[in-house]
Amino acid sequence: MNIAKSLILGSAATLVALGGAQAADLPLKAKAVEYVKVCSLYGAGFYYIPGTDTCIKLGGYLRADTSFNAAGAYNLPKVTGNGANLRTANNYIARARQDINIDTRTATEYGVVRTYFDITFNWTTGSAVRAGVDDASGPLGGNNSGVGVYYAFIQFAGFTIGKAISQFSTPWTGYPGNNTSYLIGGPDDVTGINQLAYTAQFGNGVSAAISLEDSSGIYFASGGTNTYNSYNRAPLYGLDINGNYFNGWGGANIPDIVGQIRVDQAWGLFQVSAVAHNLRASYYNGVAGMGSPGDAWGFAVTAGLSLRNLPTGAGDSINFDVTYADGASRYVVGGVSPDTWSIAGNQGTSLGSVWSSDGIFGPAGTGGIHKTQAWGLRGAFNHNWDPHWSSSLFGSYTQVRYSDAARALVAAAGALGGNGASTVCPRTITNCNPGGNIWQIGTVLRWTPVKNLTFSGEVLYSYVETLQVGTYSNGVVAKDNGTWTFGVRAQRVF
Repeated sequence: MNIAKSLILGSAATLVALGGAQAADLPLKAKAVEYVKVCSLYGAGFYYIPGTDTCIKLGGYLRADTSFNAAGAYNLPKVTGNGANLRTANNYIARARQDINIDTRTATEYGVVRTYFDITFNWTTGSAVRAGVDDASGPLGGNNSGVGVYYAFIQFAGFTIGKAISQFSTPWTGYPGNNTSYLIGGPDDVTGINQLAYTAQFGNGVSAAISLEDSSGIYFASGGTNTYNSYNRAPLYGLDINGNYFNGWGGANIPDIVGQIRVDQAWGLFQVSAVAHNLRASYYNGVAGMGSPGDAWGFAVTAGLSLRNLPTGAGDSINFDVTYADGASRYVVGGVSPDTWSIAGNQGTSLGSVWSSDGIFGPAGTGGIHKTQAWGLRGAFNHNWDPHWSSSLFGSYTQVRYSDAARALVAAAGALGGNGASTVCPRTITNCNPGGNIWQIGTVLRWTPVKNLTFSGEVLYSYVETLQVGTYSNGVVAKDNGTWTFGVRAQRVF
């Protein structure tokens, strides 16, 4: 019995030892996979970055635009040198764009820390100008691709630091209800402005902001024509003793100073904004050491109103803004739009022009910087017919005005035969006035067959009322002119 018991106990001990040895040879159990978790703190589409308390959202859109009888993508009317209305000009332009944005947010003891980045990749074909014609911005016509950084900013404890929409602008910027980028009459910096801003929230939808914003830019004047202009400021024309135009801007040393008050509630939104804009000229005659005009200050003010929950239907809205500028014309005409609006008649036999600028100065003794005044209004009514169909009716009106002293300088330059004489005010122009009026009206119809996929068709009519009287030196008659522009778009948002 004792022998049998010893054998049984020994066998059991051997089995336990063997089992332990085999278990020691097995790999350790893998740690649980850390799956991406939904972050519901900031709305749909946010997820926690694994291993952190930061939430991230990826989004964007893919868009295909085709514009007819246009000078550029997004239905730019045939204006400036691009719109000569000749058989040698392209009558449609196509653009494909991929937009990608990244939004991150982290809750801290100071509030939410947010970063936002938006980048676009573009391919555009068929510039309206004649092939082989170049200007200071590079070759025009043919194909081009490009990358654009629209927004790149940090928000923390009420501060916005980086490239974002100006605090001067309304939330709809230049798009009260339209697709086109070229509905003027107010600020349109949809591609963003570098800034250092602070926004205070007072509750019940009331807020106020103050901002220091980029006022620098590069402008090349060639033959009196705006061949290139940054979004950040309009031209400042200098005129030398021979009647030649030159880039009158000095280096920027003071940012634009912006203030804003906004009320945003269920019925809609009301906003008032103002900006102080420093005009710092270079030198008389464009030559260092010749002295310079004293600095001047321009300003602009805008008021915007949005009405929601209208009796016409769920989701309907009216967006409207009015803007006045004195020496700060970019806030009325410019931004993503050109500063000079010149629409040609058939085969270029007539021309209606409006020249926008911050100001003009001539040689020493002609009175320093003569600021340009401009004002505009624009708006849209947006209506939803049903869950799949919607439309907008939109329009704008803009005025640009030059003082008597500024007009006298331009007329004198034309009489001297300077480099802009054939374009602005040659001797054959009997009433020299580079200002004028611009009217625009249009409509867009949208179809959304499934969520986040929209097809739209837009029509825009732009009309220039020139204040010039007479004939340019090339025989073209100064005359009011208008043009139709059409655009179709397919857009998928994700």
